[in-house]
Amino acid sequence: MYRILLIDDEPNILAALRRVINNIAVREFDGQRPEVVACTDPREAIERFDDESFDLVISDLRMPGTDGISLLSQFAARQPTVARLLMSGYADLDAIIGAVNEAQVYRFIAKPWHERELRLAITQSLQVRSLQLENQRLADIVRAQQGRLVQHEAELQRLESENPGITRLHRDETGAIFIDEDDL
Repeated sequence: MYRILLIDDEPNILAALRRVINNIAVREFDGQRPEVVACTDPREAIERFDDESFDLVISDLRMPGTDGISLLSQFAARQPTVARLLMSGYADLDAIIGAVNEAQVYRFIAKPWHERELRLAITQSLQVRSLQLENQRLADIVRAQQGRLVQHEAELQRLESENPGITRLHRDETGAIFIDEDDL
């Protein structure tokens, strides 16, 4: 089940975001309705984030006492794989660039949003996160296999040094292993 953290100092915005999320088909969330946690206070969001893991964080840009960029940057440092979306009712190009560069947000969403675009941003950010996690898992498997191959290669080299020719096979024209009587 996905876990989504919403942060905005306006309760009405949080309620609207919940409605948008609830209007997304369950199949888009891998068959389970996500758990949504909403915070109007950024300090509460930080505490929740320190104690719990999330798949997606959606934050407002401008809030009392902090801004969404620094908040999302903190979250990225604590949980690097969390997907991050930033929202704002202000068309501040510097803030958008800062969000992309500093907080590595997946997407910037303007307020008021178009519901279809917001639903798409939410589902795509979760899909991209899932793909990144799967890629990391596969890369870890490949690294482990490479480590085992290095060990096997070292063992083959050891055996070859003790018994020259033991690791070499002779094949006939059909590809079958050919054993010469001298090798027996």
